[in-house]
Amino acid sequence: MAGRDDSDDSYDSYGKDSYDGRAYDTDGRLAVAIVCGLHADARRAAVRRLLGTVPGSVALHHDLSTAGRGTVVRTVRDATGPLSRGEAPLVNDCACCALREDLVPELERLADGGPTRLAIVELWDSVEPRAVAEAVAAHGERLVVTSVLTAVDPALLLPYLGNGDDLSAAGLAAAASDRRTIADTWARQLEYAPVLAVADSPLADDEDRALLAQLHPTARQVRIDGGAASAGELAAAALAGFDVDEAAARQHPACALLPQEADACGVGTYVWHRARPFHPERLYRALEDLTCAAARSRGRFWLADRPDTLLAWDAAGGALCVESAGPWLASLPDAAWETVPPLRRVAVALDWHPEHGDRCQHLVFTSPGLDRGQIELLLDSCLLTDAEYAAGRLAWKRLPPAFDSLLEA
Repeated sequence: MAGRDDSDDSYDSYGKDSYDGRAYDTDGRLAVAIVCGLHADARRAAVRRLLGTVPGSVALHHDLSTAGRGTVVRTVRDATGPLSRGEAPLVNDCACCALREDLVPELERLADGGPTRLAIVELWDSVEPRAVAEAVAAHGERLVVTSVLTAVDPALLLPYLGNGDDLSAAGLAAAASDRRTIADTWARQLEYAPVLAVADSPLADDEDRALLAQLHPTARQVRIDGGAASAGELAAAALAGFDVDEAAARQHPACALLPQEADACGVGTYVWHRARPFHPERLYRALEDLTCAAARSRGRFWLADRPDTLLAWDAAGGALCVESAGPWLASLPDAAWETVPPLRRVAVALDWHPEHGDRCQHLVFTSPGLDRGQIELLLDSCLLTDAEYAAGRLAWKRLPPAFDSLLEA
């Protein structure tokens, strides 16, 4: 059969010793597994392996590289090769919008066709999975997202995470207005998925594997390559089940399950947690040094002059994004708590302070060669001094608003 990997017996072993066929209960709906990632060779290998392992599976791919001609090209294929090909016009000059508009009707057509057991949505290089997963889940009467997998070549992990170039410079922008970078796009692709499909790269070393484990310690890692057992594990992961609401909650900076302290193979993760606000001017002056202190840093923080605003910290590739993530729960009336997702209420309970509530500093830095002491010293120097802290909140609000230009841009 064309498309089959004859180097192992993964296809023939389906349902036997490698994969027992049990999966998330789709209740008669079409199972949809989303495979994404800027590591294109690893992504394509993962899709090929799934097609060769799960009988009745097909893959849909929208090629956004043709957006300059006003269309995106859709291909549907199975393990034997292409089944159909078509084009969809751009929507609002946005290739990603065209993808979402065209994808759901194609999936529903497959759901109506009968024999398709699993639809594998292979996202184009720079497309992030969250919006696609939520668009598919919105049609839950006929479709169900059973997994989101990000394909990873460990040898490329650090080079991509450190690449601050705009996607447009690499020909990977999804729209004329796309201002994302390779680093921040890759970080979001990596951290949204509960499953990482990992290629057996001969160039990867222990440092690469330690970095991957520390960047997303809760992810389930499955091998793309290997024999029947790894093929069965990949198939099981693609059909395991996925909750888009829980995934969205995990991305919110107020309740993100950030990595814990770690140190392995020259890679470190440092967790900095304090219950005192930042002085806005001192933190602003330190931003460049802090942004460059690690390959990846993220979390939530608290400025003295903005006591009710939870601020998100997101840095990769030498660039930092700071934005408001809504109010701290301690600033809301009790009645408003009923509207808060359970995951956030749990996170608040873990961080609760008798005076400040959930207001806190919680930043996490992950990198090879991490200098914990220097990061701690720099961050601590940005906090309010004892005298500034004792002056109280009315005095804090009168501090110079150094972050206005970042937060109001």
